[in-house]
Amino acid sequence: MKKLSFFLLLLLAATAAVRGDDGAYIGVNIGTAMSSVPAPSQITTLLRSQNIRHIRLYDADQAMLSALANTGIRVIVSVPNDQLLGIGQSNATAARWVARNVAAHFPLVNITAIAVGSEVLSTLPNAAPLLMPAVRYLQNALVAAALDRYIKVSTPHSSSIILDSFPPSQAFFNRSLDPVLVPLLKFLQSTGAPLMLNVYPYYDYMRSNGVIPLDYALFRPLPPNKEAVDANTLLHYTNVFDAVVDAAYFAMAYLNVTNVPVMVTETGWPHKGDASAEPDANADNADTYNSNLIRHVMNVTGTPKHPGVAVPTYIYELYDEDTRPGTASEKYWGLFDMNGVPAYALHLTGSGVLLANDTTNQTYCVARDGADEKMLQAALDWACGPGKVDCSVLTQGQPCYDPDTVQDHATYAFNAYYHGMGMGSGTCYFSGVAVITTTDPSHGPCVYSGKNGSALLNGTSLAPSSNSTASGSGRTFGDVSSFVRSVVTALLLSVVVLL
Repeated sequence: MKKLSFFLLLLLAATAAVRGDDGAYIGVNIGTAMSSVPAPSQITTLLRSQNIRHIRLYDADQAMLSALANTGIRVIVSVPNDQLLGIGQSNATAARWVARNVAAHFPLVNITAIAVGSEVLSTLPNAAPLLMPAVRYLQNALVAAALDRYIKVSTPHSSSIILDSFPPSQAFFNRSLDPVLVPLLKFLQSTGAPLMLNVYPYYDYMRSNGVIPLDYALFRPLPPNKEAVDANTLLHYTNVFDAVVDAAYFAMAYLNVTNVPVMVTETGWPHKGDASAEPDANADNADTYNSNLIRHVMNVTGTPKHPGVAVPTYIYELYDEDTRPGTASEKYWGLFDMNGVPAYALHLTGSGVLLANDTTNQTYCVARDGADEKMLQAALDWACGPGKVDCSVLTQGQPCYDPDTVQDHATYAFNAYYHGMGMGSGTCYFSGVAVITTTDPSHGPCVYSGKNGSALLNGTSLAPSSNSTASGSGRTFGDVSSFVRSVVTALLLSVVVLL
């Protein structure tokens, strides 16, 4: 389940290029309620190997932000709920928070938004009066630092603040929250920030006592007579996710707000739970939900109310969090365990370059579209040399010679190296010119590693796979580092030749 394309990481000191792409994308949340939290460098290595371009942090950890510098990954930083009191009571405190956690890192860290608290209105109602002051003070600090053009301020809400959510056309926000929500929506409208919403079809399904069908929660195809129909609009709903998002749109319209986009800041499905109390928290359902979710979002399907309108979405979450309290399933929402091993395999074949943690030989490493040709050539030379890829099939007359382009030859070599190294973390990076895909690049007689399980590397001393012991795992990163040095050398030589 894991891949999203990575970027080109030239940071121009200013500019809208830093801000990031709007539209359809999948991001991930990164929680840290773990008995052994991976080091920031390990987290960024996993993100880059998976080409995850959008993340949400639940704080603004300095070490994590430093590790994200120069990666191009788009970051939502958060004000934890326990810091809301100080920021909501003091403009100066908000200014210091922005100076330390945003201005000090931008633009090397591509911060795109500040999430103020988490589900404050539903989990900390006594703090609700502080929410809008905190939002405004942080916005003031961004304006003072000339960063408001690049960074938006919003606050994530539980979907439980929407009442009478089906049919969506009848939805409205809890009226007791109007003193906060009305000015918040006006603020979002004036700044172009999204309404951040946490959408959990798993909980909706579990709490419905059988009223919501499992297939409807999981995005599985439904026959027309099983689709939910909004009698007021005659819109057909085939999944819970769309119905909740549209309920938010209708609830905003009820307050005369029609131009604030919805961003889903959390959604997902647990892959494990108590077998008797939570039988539907399992790997098959987690795979089904997240795989279908990714296709749905990336295809810009939109919702019945707003077809073709992108709904940026963040999967909950990157890692399992084994110290989270609550039911058994609370610990098992991650795409990976704390060691970076996939919790289960997503099935995204045909979805192209996308979150793809499928470790069943269903993923491929290919040259990135638009990558610099000199970088690709240097990477190809390294893979066929120090990388020990058997590139004899790329010579004239051999099955993978055509198409005779640097990109196609690099794709073959990158993929052979990736599979030969056990698809380990960081083995499909090549200094940013490679990306993982679920689309098989094999063509004609040229069969790529992964299609038949082959891994064409010369020699017998291969770097360990991602599940090897720690004592041997340094080999992979050593090889990648030597590759980076090779690329730098090649580029310097090309500069000398040009001179």
